[in-house]
Amino acid sequence: MTGELVVVLDIGKTMSKLTLWTKEGELLARETRVNERIDAGAYAALDVAGIEAWLALVLSDFGRRGSIGSIIPVGHGAAAAIIRGGALALPPMDYEQAIPAEDRELYAGQRSRFSETGSPFLADGLNLGAQLHFIERLKPEVLGPGALILPWAQYWAWRLSGVAASEVTSLGCHTDLWNPRAGKPSQLAWSRGWASLMPRLRKAGDVLGPLSPEWVERTGLSGATSVHCGLHDSNAALLAARGFDEIAGRDATIMSTGTWFVAMRTPGAGCFVDPVLLPAARDTLINVDVSGRMIPSARFMGGREIELLTGRDTRRIDIKADQADIVAATRSVLEQGARVLPTFAPGFGPFAAHCGRWIDKPTDQASLRAAVSLYAALVADVSLGLIGAGGCLLVEGRFAEAEVFVRALAALRPNDKVYRANAHNDVSFGALRLLQPGLRPSGGLELIQPLALPIENYRERWHDDVAGALEAVS
Repeated sequence: MTGELVVVLDIGKTMSKLTLWTKEGELLARETRVNERIDAGAYAALDVAGIEAWLALVLSDFGRRGSIGSIIPVGHGAAAAIIRGGALALPPMDYEQAIPAEDRELYAGQRSRFSETGSPFLADGLNLGAQLHFIERLKPEVLGPGALILPWAQYWAWRLSGVAASEVTSLGCHTDLWNPRAGKPSQLAWSRGWASLMPRLRKAGDVLGPLSPEWVERTGLSGATSVHCGLHDSNAALLAARGFDEIAGRDATIMSTGTWFVAMRTPGAGCFVDPVLLPAARDTLINVDVSGRMIPSARFMGGREIELLTGRDTRRIDIKADQADIVAATRSVLEQGARVLPTFAPGFGPFAAHCGRWIDKPTDQASLRAAVSLYAALVADVSLGLIGAGGCLLVEGRFAEAEVFVRALAALRPNDKVYRANAHNDVSFGALRLLQPGLRPSGGLELIQPLALPIENYRERWHDDVAGALEAVS
């Protein structure tokens, strides 16, 4: 690195985040922006212009705090930018845009098998291949010769440096475009001609080039600032977790919590990973880590469900000052049997076909938030079981601060050691570790103490309810 400071740009689904670090791993500043959706006419799109304007302002501010040597982009795995003539050809699609049934049916008949890609057929535009199919049907000329397809993190690396690249963690996460065992584009990507539009594969930590003259002028940063290729956000969280001795080199699972709850299991040495063994219909998948290794994973839209169940305008389940009250309310929730049945994010998670509902919904806020926390723990437990997680589990992200959630999860998995980190910004710290692999997270891991409450009968009743709900609709 040519400078003392590093910037991590993390463009998530709901939030954009910029963090400023020393090369020794000290966090100096953090700025966030709520992401908006814009109307692109035929579909809802990501607000690239709004993010870019915010990025320029914050980079300028960060630059006044010291010499910035590197910028590393991180992005979620369900967005892509199509470039033609050195500019965006059209706004990137928001993955929650519904794709017409006719297009989905045509695409379903062409996509590669799960056994090849480890990528399940997901709702809306969560498979990048489905987005590209829709766009190609809408505007056939856009994906012709001369176009470039850039994953979300690599779009921002290109925007800052002018150098286009592909990257394995960004392609190997439910895109339908990657064959993780072969380490190359999928049959679908080749047959549709998209593989030839993907730039050369680069490693996540590679320097693509210096900051472009345009961005030097916009931000006041040095023209010697390096722009790195970047990576998928959940993989950045995995890389951060591997900085802990309890995780590094072991069969361990990281559960990243935010809008999505993503469980990623690093198998032990010599363990064979076969996508066929995963139940694709239950939102399990293969991710690919920065070294190209296959990572069995499971997901559900936990943060979105929690928000829907507790209400946007009520107090969150992870507010530190409220934790004692929510824990205290948990006993009465268990005794009275107040519970949530999946799912309030239809089409996603291990119960994608179910329709969510309450049983004996609590009337007071503490009990309601306790019941929602228990629900999140129950679904998380199911997801972890689907990928064979066991032994060691690290919960990171926002909802690691929700006491009933993490302590209920520990109680549901008595044979596992469940930890949380005493540090924030795990995704951005993971990106920083690309440049400084020897960095260790500040603070240690906290071993979670299970709820000292009778949860087994509650779990059995919940599973019986879920099974009964499925029988009623089948």
